[in-house]
Amino acid sequence: MNHENIRYENILFGISGGIATLTLNRPDKLNSFTQAMHLEVRDAFEKIRADQTVRVLVLTGSGRGFCAGQDLSDRAVVPGGEPVDLGDSVEKFYAPLVLAIKELPMPVICAVNGVAAGAGANLALACDIVLAAKSATFIEAFCKLGLIPDTGGTWHLPRLIGLPRATGLAMLGEKLTADRAEQWGLIWKALPDETLMTEAMAMAEHFACAPTKGLAFTKRAFQQSYGNSLPDQLALEGQMMRELGRSHDYREGVDAFVNKRTPHFKGQ
Repeated sequence: MNHENIRYENILFGISGGIATLTLNRPDKLNSFTQAMHLEVRDAFEKIRADQTVRVLVLTGSGRGFCAGQDLSDRAVVPGGEPVDLGDSVEKFYAPLVLAIKELPMPVICAVNGVAAGAGANLALACDIVLAAKSATFIEAFCKLGLIPDTGGTWHLPRLIGLPRATGLAMLGEKLTADRAEQWGLIWKALPDETLMTEAMAMAEHFACAPTKGLAFTKRAFQQSYGNSLPDQLALEGQMMRELGRSHDYREGVDAFVNKRTPHFKGQ
């Protein structure tokens, strides 16, 4: 299974050369989420998981923004005669999306091409490596609506930048520039706008030839470290190293190193 392009109405999606590319595509609405877009993104993730050739995912947005979070004109979240159950929206759509990114057994690169606000900011932070155009900004806009940073924001922000900075961003809702986000350790790198996608795809091509299983285990080990004691984490490292040491990619990596040649990893 290898699809150059698969047609959707709210996203662009394709798989080629081991790289899956998913672009949020509602540029007139700054790629804000509706239920329809959530369902299309969910379907794309199912296709990624089903395709054994995929070894990296690149997530980005079309137009001048990455994602402005929830589309507040979507009828499902607009207050009317009855109180809105925003918890239902989180449980059905945003929480599963974050977990899908975390559980994907491969690197997920986010290329933030413009404003990332609300759920859009926290969607980016759920990814493994975040690259941002220097013109991009991150805004935890929830406080302006009397809400909390969902989409994993309350989990990722304090872990990435510490409680004082996380609290400031969440309670003040101020814009954070890409350069400052890099300085704070919120993202991997801020890049000139014109080179963002070139560098993101170059990184994706690197990962498409890398030992994917080892990268997936690294991703899982980091995630489990938050809840593990040091002895438990050391035991997990031993289990993972035992399995990885029996893999084709470990044998290939050692042989390539000894013989001074380029390794050819299978990624499985």
